[in-house]
Amino acid sequence: MLLHIVSTYIRTYTWFRPFAKCDYPAHWSHETSRICDGPWRETTAAGTSTGAAGARSESHMQGVNVKSEIGNLKKVILHRPGNELLNLTPNTLEELLFDDIPFLEVAQAEHDAFADILRNEGVEVVYLEDLMAEALDTDPALREQFLNQWIYEAGIRTDLYTDIIKDYINSEYAGTKDMVMKTMAGINLQELPQQHTNLLVDMVSDRTKLVCAPMPNLYFTRDPFAMIGNGVSINRMYSQTRNRETIYGDYIFRYHPDFAGTPTYYDRNDTFHIEGGDILNINEHVLAIGISQRTEPDAIDHIAHNIFNDETSPIDTILAFNIPVSRAFMHLDTVFTQIDRDKFTIHPGIMGPLTVFEITPDGKGGTKIRERNEDLESVLSEYVGQKVTLIPCGGGDRIAAEREQWNDGSNTLCVRPGTVVVYQRNNVTNDVLYKNGINCLVMPSAELSRGRGGPRCMSMPAWREAL
Repeated sequence: MLLHIVSTYIRTYTWFRPFAKCDYPAHWSHETSRICDGPWRETTAAGTSTGAAGARSESHMQGVNVKSEIGNLKKVILHRPGNELLNLTPNTLEELLFDDIPFLEVAQAEHDAFADILRNEGVEVVYLEDLMAEALDTDPALREQFLNQWIYEAGIRTDLYTDIIKDYINSEYAGTKDMVMKTMAGINLQELPQQHTNLLVDMVSDRTKLVCAPMPNLYFTRDPFAMIGNGVSINRMYSQTRNRETIYGDYIFRYHPDFAGTPTYYDRNDTFHIEGGDILNINEHVLAIGISQRTEPDAIDHIAHNIFNDETSPIDTILAFNIPVSRAFMHLDTVFTQIDRDKFTIHPGIMGPLTVFEITPDGKGGTKIRERNEDLESVLSEYVGQKVTLIPCGGGDRIAAEREQWNDGSNTLCVRPGTVVVYQRNNVTNDVLYKNGINCLVMPSAELSRGRGGPRCMSMPAWREAL
């Protein structure tokens, strides 16, 4: 098992597993094509409704197809920052994984510029909030099922407050998309109608207290789920704050007409943590996954087993990169990203020998693991199939590298080989990329970067053309 092999390399750390030993209510055990409502009725998900989300835009790209990091990007999932950012306060920043509070109006303008850059490059941009609303509109019973699950996962355990919150959302947010956006934004106590509950907690609580926490990290759509070839990993995320985000992907990949039936290689109810920023598609046959602060080796063992036992998947090698534990190395895609057939951006701090575990099928339904201790350039050159060039963030200048890595200078989104979206503020790194023949599509980033994620973090490709 990969877990045992890497145990001497990874730090001593008490993993926070908020739901690892917690059984979800039975009615959340979705079946592939059924809506299992437990004590409620069971219905079949069918059809497509326009509902409050408006007419669904038909796409010829059904399912997912992501077999590289650099193939021509044709379809991408984004989330436009919303009112969830308005529920960030200095007292909740640490809990909600932010270092600062972005200015929403400017963050939205920057995000719109990002989306326009992609559209101008021929990319179909779809939004997480629209996909979720469209998924719920496929069957009337899904709205109540989702609300019950969302309220439970927000930490509400009493029937009284479950009913108060449901009544409030149903009365104030009747439209499906409005309701979805509200679940993302969160609810504070002063929004709810004051009732004489005769509960001590209500008498002593500040009326501005958050009853259901917001999900301000949602604009980083890379992490809650990740496309792997023609399949998807619906992740169990490291923190309780972000683990709730995966509920939207779960419904989209079960019920949305464009995505239902996609093979699932990992499930949000699985035990161990894994996040999309640690998953990189090197090519059709090779997948890279980081062993990081937020992805556990146990999860890689599990996902490898599922991929290798899927006869439709051509992936025959998974490279598990053991990366340092640091805020700067949060995910594998903050360490390196592919930007051309033979070029990668990298964090300069990863230039030395690196422990990599090559995982392959053993031919008996299991896996075999080979440990590699080589430099990153050698490992990537072997699996890419040609000698690669590593372009360090900040051009190798230590101060520039640390400053621009903090603002995700290595976290670029490749639109096609040699063309990448980058943050404007990383001017030293961008200049180095230009000098290496890379076409940089520069986007504004003063406010979005406060969330500590770059263009790759803010995007989840759903379809790339073959190389």
